[in-house]
Amino acid sequence: MSENVFNIVQGLGMQVLPLEEAAKVRMMNRVDKKYWFHTSELPALFNAVKNDYMIQTIEGRQWQQYVTQYFDTADNKMYTLHHNGKLNRYKIRRRDYIDSDDHFLEVKFKTNQGRTIKKRVKSTDKTEDFTDEEGKFICDRSIFCDEQLLPSLKNTFTRMTLINKDMKERATIDIDLIFSGVDQDVDMNALVILELKSEKGAKDTSLKRYLRDARIKSGGFSKYCVGRVLTDKNIKRNRFKQRIREIGKLLDQPDLYNI
Repeated sequence: MSENVFNIVQGLGMQVLPLEEAAKVRMMNRVDKKYWFHTSELPALFNAVKNDYMIQTIEGRQWQQYVTQYFDTADNKMYTLHHNGKLNRYKIRRRDYIDSDDHFLEVKFKTNQGRTIKKRVKSTDKTEDFTDEEGKFICDRSIFCDEQLLPSLKNTFTRMTLINKDMKERATIDIDLIFSGVDQDVDMNALVILELKSEKGAKDTSLKRYLRDARIKSGGFSKYCVGRVLTDKNIKRNRFKQRIREIGKLLDQPDLYNI
């Protein structure tokens, strides 16, 4: 799918913005919203925003490929806290930026005020073993230690980042999503996950208007939790069943919503 989307975007002649310039979009006081929809919406979406947004490039590339390896305890404590709606929770993952050959170990913490704090350190492309430095980082930045953790889910996806020309809004668009877990691999190539980050009180934009007019509603979407449900038949799943069924119907993949 990414090749088709790439060709669509190329034909629109959208302005590009190198990463070093895009990094200036800080938005310290911002609102984050996630949207998910079928890839068939993308041509109309890009056409609607082409004059108001720039595409972030990294070394000249408009699309970047990612591989993420998540870790959890043997009893799935991190997943279970999320499933049960608890805050003050963690995610620990290794993310590989394929195109730039960069690798990071990340600890994400969701506070009980709903704020997300992310810390990361440079890593290697080893997906399962932790170095001594990485182990110390995990112990210092979370309530977990590296010897407690096991690989729990891997996902791959391709991302484009759009930045509004007023530099007050950023949107990531993820496609080509594949989950690999305990029991199976699940391909969700027809799904788009869009995350919109804008300053509080920011004006209405062509992207917001398109999402509203197309009746694409915002809704929570955790790649980690959705991936765990789809690839591990024995994991607790009640909280996410309805969301998985909605995605399955959208993608016409009944094997998803018959969980």
